[in-house]
Parts: sequence; structure tokens; C-alpha cells
Amino acid sequence: MLLPELRAEVCRLHAALPAHHLVAWTSGNISARDAATGLIAIKPSGLLYEDLLPENMVIVDADGQVVEGDLAPSSDTASHCYIYRALPQVGGIVHTHSRFATAFAALGRPIPCVLTAMADEFGGDIPCGGFALIGGEAIGQEVVRCLVGSHSPAVLMQNHGVFTIGPSARAAVQAAVMTEDVAATVWHAEQLGTPIPISPDHIAALHHRYTHVYGQHQESIA
Repeated sequence: MLLPELRAEVCRLHAALPAHHLVAWTSGNISARDAATGLIAIKPSGLLYEDLLPENMVIVDADGQVVEGDLAPSSDTASHCYIYRALPQVGGIVHTHSRFATAFAALGRPIPCVLTAMADEFGGDIPCGGFALIGGEAIGQEVVRCLVGSHSPAVLMQNHGVFTIGPSARAAVQAAVMTEDVAATVWHAEQLGTPIPISPDHIAALHHRYTHVYGQHQESIA
């Protein structure tokens, strides 16, 4: 079996999505790219999270062609592969329909940077891409368009949901968890009034501290 360790990691990380209320039923997916081979492990289409096993993960090449696996890969595979080809620094991708973040996506609205936690993790607003149909590369193209030149590891897709990236699948999961957390806080703040924006200078200072000083300089889900 190809890439048993990567399969196991991707399978294990999928449990974090329902645990953090980021998905419902079979929606959402995680993929990870193997640095040595360039091959990608991704969730199979339509399986319940509790039924996922490492051997269920589908191995595809950079063009989305199945290399190993008995099940059909996620319907988002072509878009995941487009993102990997366009952004060589990316090692993991997560897609969710988390409730509060997707509410912003339904309005076609970015999530404004009004929290220090957002400045830390995202370095500014979480952008919202335009509408794109599922099944091809269109979503991936829009994700890449929004991320180029942005510090954000997350993109909202209009009328759809959330895509996050990271140097590893674990980092992309962290970004997905944090996206929903700040989306919920901003949504609640907007019910009370108009959230106070953080200045660009302060956002830059907070993001630099978080990425260069905070923690032990290892990936972690806080």
C-alpha cells in the first residue's frame, strides 16, 4: 500500500472536522501531499467520517488521476490538485461547510479583521472568492486567485464554504478550526453593533509576532 503513514495521518485528521462542528454528514474533505513523491492522499467521496479507514484514502497524482485506491476520490479532487500545482509550498488542504463561516460565504462577504486572533492567524481579512461550480478546477482557481498576495490560509467560497491551506494537513486543519471560531465571534459581534476594525499597522505587528515569536515554532492546534 502506497504512503501508509500519510494515509493514516489524513484519516486521523478527518476526525477533527466533526469534532469541531465544521462538517455535517459526509460533507468536507482533507488532503495531504507527500513531499518526496508529489502524490496526494485525499478522502473518498461520500463516506461517513466514522467509516473512514487509512486504506480508504485515495492516492492521486498531481493531475488528479487515481494511482491507488478502490473508491472514487472526493468531488473536490481536481480543485485540490490545482491548488497544489499552483502553490508548491502547500502540503495540506481542508474543505469545510462550517456554519458561521459559510454564512458569510452565503452573503459573498469576507470576514473582516476585527479580532487580534484574526490578525495573528490570518494577517488580515479572510477573503471571499466568487461562485464556482463543484467538480472541476474552477474552485481551485478561485482559491488560488484569492490567496496570492494574502497572508490568509483561508478563503470563503461564495455560496459554498471554506477552503484552508497549510504547509501540512495538520496546519490546514488548524486554519479551518480558527476560521470557524473567528467567524462565530464576528457574527455575534455584528448582532451587537459595528465591530471596531484593527489598523493595518497593528495587524502587521500582531501577525509578525504570532509567526515569528509566539509558541515553540512548531505546528500545534491550541
